[in-house]
Amino acid sequence: MSIQSLFFFFFIHSSLAATNHEASILLSWLHSSSTLFPPSPVFPDWNVLDSTPCNWTSITCSSHGFVTEINIISVPLQLPFPSNLSSFSSLQRLVISDANLTGSIPSDIGDCTELTLIDLSSNALVGTIPTTIGKLQNLEELILNSNQLTGKIPLELTNCKALKNLLLFDNRLTGGIPSDVGKMGNLEILRAGGNRDISGEIPEEIGNCRNLTILGLADTGISGSLPSSLGKLQKLQTLSIYTTKISGEIPPELGNCSEIVNLFLYENSLSGSVPKEIGKLQKLEQLFLWQNELIGTIPSEIGECSSLKKIDLSLNFLSGAIPLTLGGLSLLEEFMISNNNVSGSIPSNLSNATNLLQLQLDSNEISGLIPFELGMLWKLNVFFAWQNQLEGSVPSSLSNCSNLQALDLSHNSLTGSVPPGLFHLKNLTKLLLISNDISGTLPPDVGNCSSLIRMRLGNNRIAGEIPSSIGALQSLDFLDLSRNHLSGSLPVEIGNCKALEMIDISNNELKGSLPQSLTSLSQLQVLDVSSNQFDGELPASLGNLVSLNKLILARNAFSGTIPTSLKHCSSLQLLDLSSNQLIGNIPIELGSIKSLEIALNLSCNGFTGSLPSQMSGLSKLSVLDLSHNSLEGDLKPLAGLDNLVVLNVSFNNFTGYLPDNKLFRQLSLTDLAGNNGLCSSIRDSCFLTDSDREGLARDGDDTMRSRKLKLAIALLIVLTVVMIVMGVIAVIRARTMIRDEDLELGDTWPWQFTPFQKLSFSVEEVLRCLVDGNVIGKGCSGMVYRAEMDNGEVIAVKKLWPTMMATDNSYNDDKCGVRDSFSAEVKTLGSIRHKNIVRFLGCCLNRNTRLLMYDYMPNGSLGSLLHERNGNTLEWDLRYQILLGAAQGLAYLHHDCVPPIVHRDIKANNILIGLEFEAYIADFGLAKLIDNGDFGRSSNTVAGSYGYIAPEYGYMMKITEKSDVYSYGVVIIEVLTGKQPIDPTIPDGQHIVDWVRRKRGNEVLDPSLQSRPETEIEEMMQVLGIALLCVNSSPDERPTMKDVEAMLKEIKHEREEYAKVDVLLKAGSSPANGGQENKSSNNVNGVGIATSSSKMSTKSLLPKSNNTSFSASSLIYSSSSSNGRKS
Repeated sequence: MSIQSLFFFFFIHSSLAATNHEASILLSWLHSSSTLFPPSPVFPDWNVLDSTPCNWTSITCSSHGFVTEINIISVPLQLPFPSNLSSFSSLQRLVISDANLTGSIPSDIGDCTELTLIDLSSNALVGTIPTTIGKLQNLEELILNSNQLTGKIPLELTNCKALKNLLLFDNRLTGGIPSDVGKMGNLEILRAGGNRDISGEIPEEIGNCRNLTILGLADTGISGSLPSSLGKLQKLQTLSIYTTKISGEIPPELGNCSEIVNLFLYENSLSGSVPKEIGKLQKLEQLFLWQNELIGTIPSEIGECSSLKKIDLSLNFLSGAIPLTLGGLSLLEEFMISNNNVSGSIPSNLSNATNLLQLQLDSNEISGLIPFELGMLWKLNVFFAWQNQLEGSVPSSLSNCSNLQALDLSHNSLTGSVPPGLFHLKNLTKLLLISNDISGTLPPDVGNCSSLIRMRLGNNRIAGEIPSSIGALQSLDFLDLSRNHLSGSLPVEIGNCKALEMIDISNNELKGSLPQSLTSLSQLQVLDVSSNQFDGELPASLGNLVSLNKLILARNAFSGTIPTSLKHCSSLQLLDLSSNQLIGNIPIELGSIKSLEIALNLSCNGFTGSLPSQMSGLSKLSVLDLSHNSLEGDLKPLAGLDNLVVLNVSFNNFTGYLPDNKLFRQLSLTDLAGNNGLCSSIRDSCFLTDSDREGLARDGDDTMRSRKLKLAIALLIVLTVVMIVMGVIAVIRARTMIRDEDLELGDTWPWQFTPFQKLSFSVEEVLRCLVDGNVIGKGCSGMVYRAEMDNGEVIAVKKLWPTMMATDNSYNDDKCGVRDSFSAEVKTLGSIRHKNIVRFLGCCLNRNTRLLMYDYMPNGSLGSLLHERNGNTLEWDLRYQILLGAAQGLAYLHHDCVPPIVHRDIKANNILIGLEFEAYIADFGLAKLIDNGDFGRSSNTVAGSYGYIAPEYGYMMKITEKSDVYSYGVVIIEVLTGKQPIDPTIPDGQHIVDWVRRKRGNEVLDPSLQSRPETEIEEMMQVLGIALLCVNSSPDERPTMKDVEAMLKEIKHEREEYAKVDVLLKAGSSPANGGQENKSSNNVNGVGIATSSSKMSTKSLLPKSNNTSFSASSLIYSSSSSNGRKS
């Protein structure tokens, strides 16, 4: 045999051996969970009898029979990463994506030196990225996104000179971007976003990656400024660096990136102006710079970006006018500048941008008329210009915008009438013209707008009758015609609007009786007809409104008695029948409405009789007003209403003594006045315990005493028997509940698991952690557990308190599912992402058990830091940082979410603290959505924690974002003083707000803060000034959270600027004046605020808030101010 033949035989033999070995490795991996090799349901053609894998699915071989490609995509393998990869010496392409691959990437992957592509994306891989990948000199694509990889980005990756695509986003990587990234000259795509713990600055060397087309570092912890070297990336098409800690100015060098299409720099802390060099970007299509700290004007050069389709500059501090050059952007689809300080008029030539779909100009200082030419924008879907200074009428030409879906021009100074043509827009779903000066009548054309879902025309001067054609609005769910001059009766056709959930026609001149058809609206939740001239008896059919949670009929002329059918309104939380002509007894059925928790107001009527004992069943009630009636008897039925915060029983005929509890001892005499037979001196003699009453009842007569003794013995025997029976029943029920709970947490009931993030644990792992030893807190909405998963990850799990119990074992539809706080949290949090809001991971639902999963915060809450550790670990800078972070999170909920969100339970214990003392808003158990512009919408649930509740909760006013502002103000005071809202160290049981208003100067500060430098003390007093604005008793006088955020930032900026001035003054001082600064100051109660060197104006920085401007520099705390207004 020749040498050539021997060589050929040896080669063939070795090739067969190699391929057999590769097949064996693949089969071993595929069946790694089994000792046998049965046909796999995933890859049935992977046969153990085959001598080569080259014909197998997802496997490609070379001409010599060696495996060159493994390509497995979207196959549910649920296997660990394959071992012995180094045996695949010819492997060029390794693709195992979206296959539920587990385990870590082995280091021997670096021995596959022929690899050009590694794609392991969308799996459950853990561990670090092997440094050995740096040996792969042929590697062009490394795709590891959407896993759970940890550790730093290996510096060795920069040795992969051929690398073009590096995708690492959505992992848990830490560390910074390697400065040697500039060595990767062939790199075209670098995406590392979604790794929140990546930190440090963007290296200047990034500019050496001249072939880069996509740079994505969004949702990371990177900081510093944007390097000017980005301007060298002339092939860059997408720059995506949003939701980070980036600050500084936008480098004008970006104007050199002539190929850029997408510029996403929103949700950062960028300052300075928008560089005019952006106008050089002829291919730019999307410019998103919203929620930064940008100032100055919108550059006119932006109109030279001829390809622009979307511009969003919202939530900045931009001023000046809208550039006329925008009218030349023929491709423009979205132009959004909400929440700035833009002034001037709306350019009429915007009508030239005929592709415009969204025009959002709200919350600015825009004035003048709405251009008639805007009616030429026939593609327009959304036009928001609310909260500006617009004048004139609503242009009738807007009826030509045939695709218009949402029109909100609220809170302006518009006049004229509502154009009838608007109601011929077949796609219009929202029409909001709240708080203008619109007059005229409602046209009958209103019935033509069948698509209308929300119509809010409140607080105008609209007169005339409500047209009967309104009954044609079958989709309408919110009707607000309040605070107008409407007259006539409520049309019977209103009953045809079957989708209605809220009707507010309060403060008009409507009369007549309530139409019977109104009570057929089975979805109605809020009915407010207060302050009108309605009369007649209340229809018994009101009990048909089973979804009703607020019924407000106050200040009318209703007569007759309260219908007992109201007991069927099992969701009713607020009932206000005050100031009518109602008579009779208070029906005992009211006591069965267990949901009645916000308020019950029966004042200013003609009710008689005594209080029914069933009123003791209103255990959740917060406000009760029975004043100005003719009620009699004692107040004993009110003794057990422990949740009451407001009670008024004045001007009745009550007699007897006062129940001895905390509420009655805190009542003012005015709440008890006008009851001649009532002991209301607020002395101890007026408060009788049960034993006191028994003592007064003793007659002293021996016979009577004997009879009482016999009666007592008989009652005692009966009571003993009853208690024994009840005890047996309780034991049986307890065992049943335990068994039911075991079934609930076991396998009997199926779990519905909804993740909102990529999660690597199962429901079973979560359930194993729900034991008493893991409880870390209890709240008004549930129990919180610390849960450590099998992979070491720690999360927080909130198990909500049950609110409804199924009467059978059905589990078939939503009726046994998500309700109350659970549905609110899930629907709200699933779409929220903000650096100061705790991340919502997912939820589990099982019959009546509802679990919410969040990131775990090892530093606990602000409340625990302040009070459990006495605040000793919190210096002023940390306290300020936490307050600012909480303000930013809350401002996001109020101003950036669509629709806005009211948290409703802001308190120190709901502000969680991260590892770096960053603040996270938590606990949305009481969160409710309110629509854009709905500043007067009522809340649906009593909310808040004792001590943090805004006054309007107690007086039945509308609940808005301003209620959160009040609670946040209490938190500020708590942080500054170190005291709780109701603190035992505060004398006379005063609330902390009242206590601070009565004190002087910095004596209110936490003792651990009083020794801080004077500049910091001044900061604290200015922050206290902000707090006093927030806790103003009038919601309209409080700032918005956006105002608060801006003022807090301004105060810190003042210290920095003052320090600069201070240095300059001291450097320039002469011996003649002793080096003293020449500055004037205001001194109020010993608190000096510099007014020459450190005074600033925020008029150009802050959006207007209900026609009230707030400036940090004017926040000088004064004890003479009884309501916390600015001086």
